[in-house]
Order: sequence, then structure tokens, then C-alpha cells
Amino acid sequence: MSYRARALFRHTRTPAALTVFMAALLLPLSFTGGVVTTPAIQHMLDGSPGELSWLTNGFMLTFGSFLLTAGIAADAALGRKPVFIAGAALFCLSSLIIGVMNNLIMQGLLRSLQGMAAAMLLASGSALLAGIYEGTERTRMFSLLGTLFGAGLAFGPLAVGFITDTLGWRWVYILFALLSGGVLLAGRAYLPLSALNASHPADKAGLTLFTAALILFTTAMMLLPTFGFLSPLPLVLFLCSILFLGAFIVRCQRIAHPVLDISLLRSPRFAGVLLLPVATCYCYVVLLIIVPLHFMGGNGFSESRSALFLMALTAPMLVLPACAAVLTRWFSPSVVSASGLMIAAAGLLFLGQALQGHSTLLLIVALLITGAGAALPWGLMDGLALSAVPVEKAGMAAGLFNTVRVAGEGIALAMVSAFLIRINDMNLSKTVQGLTSAEIHQAAAWLGGGNLKQALTLLPGVSRVVVQNSYDSAYLYLFRVLAAITLCCALAVLALSGQPRRENTFSEESE
Repeated sequence: MSYRARALFRHTRTPAALTVFMAALLLPLSFTGGVVTTPAIQHMLDGSPGELSWLTNGFMLTFGSFLLTAGIAADAALGRKPVFIAGAALFCLSSLIIGVMNNLIMQGLLRSLQGMAAAMLLASGSALLAGIYEGTERTRMFSLLGTLFGAGLAFGPLAVGFITDTLGWRWVYILFALLSGGVLLAGRAYLPLSALNASHPADKAGLTLFTAALILFTTAMMLLPTFGFLSPLPLVLFLCSILFLGAFIVRCQRIAHPVLDISLLRSPRFAGVLLLPVATCYCYVVLLIIVPLHFMGGNGFSESRSALFLMALTAPMLVLPACAAVLTRWFSPSVVSASGLMIAAAGLLFLGQALQGHSTLLLIVALLITGAGAALPWGLMDGLALSAVPVEKAGMAAGLFNTVRVAGEGIALAMVSAFLIRINDMNLSKTVQGLTSAEIHQAAAWLGGGNLKQALTLLPGVSRVVVQNSYDSAYLYLFRVLAAITLCCALAVLALSGQPRRENTFSEESE
């Protein structure tokens, strides 16, 4: 490349990077926006708890399920820029339609399209950024990318809450349409075209089996709160997902170039790293959903006030990931990450108690402790995932890691919702007389979604104290379970990180 060509490339890569950064800021805004606007949408359009939950669940379902597919399409099938442009266009169109639509079911479907668009933007945007920077510059750009994600999670709920309070929820989605429209125009103008990066054709059959298994399993988890644990539909979906997963594993073992090298999962160190995003799903990501709903539906906070309190949980993400990197000078990344999870587990126990009381100070401190603990492994996980495998398998490991992280968020959210509904159902069945089990379950479903007021309207003659006690105890038990999951993951990470790499698994790698 000539000097003039290199100078032109350096001049154009800055707006290209800014385009990717704009898309990166849009994704956490959309994730939290679906949560903060849900009470306002329910107030205007009514709807059942199941219909309202899909405003968030639909997004998470397709975001996690199509991330790996979008990454392979960007690298080996369509190209990074076309996938990015298509994702921005789909995001813009779906946001615009949601902003003017009054049908909750269609809004849920459109949120699912948004999740697919988000997967396309994230997978192709990360690959584009990696392609236009090298060495230390690439590391710095990806660090900035992570910071923008953290900023979106920290300040996104506050911005969305303020817009919802002052202008209405429709303007939130109009804002998403404008931002994604800007990403679309900038992407067409500044993003470079890239050659397809594949030495062999992508395994489309394997990819289809994997995506189908993930969609079916996640959908089954998300239907549990509505249909119950023993209902036929979730059970059939679970069974089908197992069959697809089994077929996928068999295919990966029989072909030369599979979507996933199964030997990666036999590495104790890599298996331990995969527990880190699982743990942060339960000690951090699900809190971004259930805590604002608790504030708005249980405490009667406005959207902007609940988002302001949530900043105590999200603000540590702006600072502590960088501090965790500094700590690795004296401690191993696994030790720093596991220690953060232990702190988060303690914060969850504290938070469960703080939500029952009336002390604002204790609540903020509990949120800060939980957020600080979750922030320590947050910035180290990606590097740990790549360092635990041979260099030639880094791309596959990164794809699997990100799929576990994003798909795990949707699964964790579904499990938490099902748990809250189940505990409230059990509590109300013991204390409420004269109502059918279906009526009690419907009230429990509203309590599981954080809507105490709506549940009370379905329980005539039942005192608010009884319903409040059920609501509070469900959250108390939930945070104990979340703390236990987080602590178990922390201990497992410590145990697995000390295991040596298996030479028969990675025979080509030297220590």
C-alpha cells in the first residue's frame, strides 16, 4: 500500500470507527429501553403479563440466538459491511413501526426483529473494528467499545426514563429510529468493504441446528412463566431443543470444519471462563430488568426516578473494569474475577434485605456493592476466553463466548421471571381463600412482572399487606438464589482456572 493510500485509510477509519461506536451505544439503550417503557405501554395499551414480557424477551431471544449466525454471515457469506447495513436498516424500520403501533403482540414480534438486527450490528461491527485497527490501537478501540456499552447501560435507563416521563414512550422508539437511521447513513458512507474471510464454506446445516436448538430452548424458558412448568408446550419445545442440540453435536464431531470444535468444551480453563458470563447474567444483567420493574411497580417510582436509583448499580461499570485490569498486575485475572463475583454475591444478599426496608441509603449501598462486584470480571472475561484456547481457535472461542453471554441473558431473565411467579403463586395459594387457582396464578403473574397495583385489582377482598408480604418474600428468596448461583460460579472459576490445559485436547499448542 502506498503512502498516499495509507494516509487515506487512516483518515477514513476514524469515521468508520465512530459509526461502529454509535451502533454500540444504541444496543444497550434498546435493551434497557424495553424495560423502562413497559409500565407506560401497559398503562396505555393494557395487555397481559406474558404479552408485556415479550417487549424484553423477544429482543433477548433473537439477539442471543442469531449472534453466531450473524458473525459467520459477516465473515464468510455476505460480508461485514452488508450485514452491518442490513442490521441498521432493520433496526430503524422496526423502531419506527413500534413507535406508532398499538398492537402489543406485533410490538413483541418487532422487538424480536430488533434483537436480530442488534445481533447483526454487534457481530459485524466488532469484526469491522478488528479489521481497520491493529496491535495496541485495536486493543484501545475495543476498550473504548466496552466503555460505551457500560455508558449505555449506566445512563441509558435514565435517558429513556426522562423521555418516557416528559414526552411519552413512543418518543423512545422514535429516538431509536433516528439513531439507527444515522448509523445506516454513516455506515453506507464510511465503512470499508472487506473480503470474505473464510478458507472453507460455512457449515450451514450445523449453524441451522445450533440456532434452532437455542431458539427452541430459550423460547421454552420464556414460556414457563405463562404456561407453567409442566405444560405441554414448553415440554415439547425443550424436547425438540435437546434433539436439535444432539444432532448438532453429532455433526460437529463428523465433519472436517464444524461450526464449533467440541474439544474447546473439554478444556477446564475455557469451561471456567464460560461460567463468568453466566454468573454476570444472574448477578447483574437480570437486575437491570427486575430492579426497575420493582421500583416502578412495587414502590410506585416514576420511570426517571427508578432509573436514577438504578445508576447506583450501573455506575461502577464505568470505572471498575479498568481497575480490574490494574489488579491483574498482582493477581491472576481468574482470581480478580472470582473475587468480584463473591463481592456481588454478598451484595445480592444485602440487596434482598434492603428492598424490604425503607432506607434509601442502604438500598444505594447494596446496589453499589453488587454493581462493583459484577464490574470486576466484566472487563476481563473476553481476554480470558481468548487466552484459554489456542490462537487459531480464538475466533470460534469468541463466537461461543459471546453466544453464551447474550443467550444466557435471555435464559436467565426467563428463569427469574418463572421463579418470581412460582413463589408468589405458592404464597398466595396459602393465604388467599375464595379464589380459583387460575385467578391466583394471574395475580402472581403480575407480581412476577413487578406490578403490585395490577395484582391487587385481581384479588378483591385481599388486604394489601398480604399481597405485599408475598411480593417481598418472593424477591427475598430470589436474591438468595441469585447469590448462591453467583457464589457457586465464583468457586468453580477458581477451581477450573487452576487446572492445566489438556495436551490431548490441544495437542498443537505449547504452554
